[in-house]
Amino acid sequence: MPPPMGASTEEDAVVVVAADAIATSAPDAGDPDSQGRKDRRRRKKRRPRAPTEEEVAARRFVLRWACPGREAASDDEQAAQAGRARVRRPRVAVELHAHSARSDGSLSPAELVERAHRNGVKVFALTDHDTMAGVPEAMEAAKRDPIRIIPGVEISAVHSPSDESGSEDPVHILAYYGTWGPARPQELERFLAGIREGRYARANEMLLKLRSLNMPMKLEDVCKIAGNGVAPGRLHVARAMVDAGYVENLRQAFSRYLYDGGPAYATGREPTGESVVQLVCQTGGVAVLAHPWALKNPAAVIKNLKAAGLHGIEVYRSDGKVSGLSDLADTYELLKLGGSDFHGRDDKEEPDVGSVDLPVLAVFKFLEIAKPIWHNAIKEIFASISERTTDLNGSNGFRRISSAGDFCILRLSSKDSELTDASEVEVLRAELADIGLTPQ
Repeated sequence: MPPPMGASTEEDAVVVVAADAIATSAPDAGDPDSQGRKDRRRRKKRRPRAPTEEEVAARRFVLRWACPGREAASDDEQAAQAGRARVRRPRVAVELHAHSARSDGSLSPAELVERAHRNGVKVFALTDHDTMAGVPEAMEAAKRDPIRIIPGVEISAVHSPSDESGSEDPVHILAYYGTWGPARPQELERFLAGIREGRYARANEMLLKLRSLNMPMKLEDVCKIAGNGVAPGRLHVARAMVDAGYVENLRQAFSRYLYDGGPAYATGREPTGESVVQLVCQTGGVAVLAHPWALKNPAAVIKNLKAAGLHGIEVYRSDGKVSGLSDLADTYELLKLGGSDFHGRDDKEEPDVGSVDLPVLAVFKFLEIAKPIWHNAIKEIFASISERTTDLNGSNGFRRISSAGDFCILRLSSKDSELTDASEVEVLRAELADIGLTPQ
């Protein structure tokens, strides 16, 4: 008989076998009742809890909004139809933080929507850095791949301690708008354009710092990598470093030189976080603080932004963990959201689109806050249309209309309208009558 694995001699084999016997023995090892109790405890631990009525109702509400006319059967109904019992927590795949090639992502908006659809995402927010230029393409792609698009943008900002006791903290505010777009598109676009101009100056400053580190590169090369009309960012500088052979990959570029406060890091002309939050609120959007766990002093930042009108913070992460800032969100009565922050960087460790397990109740609470805000934005848009026909999203490419009446008819009959309930449509029609915009 061969010795147990790891035993080199017969004496060693005896010792190993004896040790195994001691390790596996127990006072009640031969007691079938005791073993049965252990098995039941194991099964009890593995058994998922049944969804609450609130969760089931929330899932139904979210699906009705995300897929009007195409609501999927509940998990329990599907299980019953398949003839198998299954209990699981209701979930709707939602992606609220992703970037396309219109900023520093690698996929076009259409490719990103296609990827989200393949991953089972029902609601997708495109949140490019300081631009909404990719939103029209994403919305057009969503007609082929049925998916609800939330027009969004991630706005660069900075937090400066009021007591001057610390350094500035870069912050990023996610803005979510209804499918009608922002209420004051030209004002928002001017604001974003100023930030994008600052990104060119920032890229140039990073290149100057890299030159001092014996890594010379040209701004023209970085802009070429960014693409026509795309303001360069850190990712584009990192790709230029890889192309020049200064680093092996993007991860190395960031970990050695381009991280916040790193030897080649530079800031742009970012506005204060408070001013960004206020603008998002004024233009009919929902303002959410992105990746707060990366901040030096998240408590101070969140407190100040809440006073400016912040609606929520990212709490749920793609690694399955819940940020330790969840309690802080409770303290300030903020929404708890999250997203993958997908860029498509060819990094095996980068979370994929739709990878964040956002609880359906969190999505429901988000819509509870967002829908009235978007509803009011619609009324403001109509009011501005009554004064003059305008391009609803400036250079961002939202469709041009010929008259206020045509626009009302177009959007009120659209399947992707924020107003999915007939009663809501009638309420809005009545309100529009007060400003003379009800279509005949």
